[in-house]
Amino acid sequence: MTIADGFKAAALLFVAAIAQVSIFSQLRVYGGVPQVVLVTLVGVALLRGAVAGAIAGFFAGLVVDTAMLGQLGLTSLVLTVSGYWIGRYGETTGRDRGHAPFLSVAVVTFLYAFGILLVTFMLGERAPAGPEMRSLLPTIVMNLVLTAPVYALVRILLRPRERADYATEVQLLG
Repeated sequence: MTIADGFKAAALLFVAAIAQVSIFSQLRVYGGVPQVVLVTLVGVALLRGAVAGAIAGFFAGLVVDTAMLGQLGLTSLVLTVSGYWIGRYGETTGRDRGHAPFLSVAVVTFLYAFGILLVTFMLGERAPAGPEMRSLLPTIVMNLVLTAPVYALVRILLRPRERADYATEVQLLG
């Protein structure tokens, strides 16, 4: 990732985090809340790989945690792991596929909700899973609706690298 791409990704995630905290956190449909930060992170991680995804996830989570005055590091930890694994998926199989952003958003929305509950529970705090899991399906649907426009914007700002920069695929002999 070049320095210019890093600044673009940071600015994009900063704006997404501020929009998440100020606008999207107030928007509830059947209990679900759209997570524009998570969808933006999927775009950055798919296009730039695991390391960039982990760094972007940590940065976005830190901005969200700071803006919400919540438990500092909770969202950062879960988004760092999410960004890394989305980036690995993009590096190995999914980068050029049309369904990759949608599949990544659906899976990571579920894993993000589960990860937040798990880390909260491990910290010894009360973590009621019922309301979170009941609102999971509407959240996944809203995130999937956001995926196409957000991924298109991320793809415009962070143009995909040429095929020569990608990791070469392994072909089995025999």
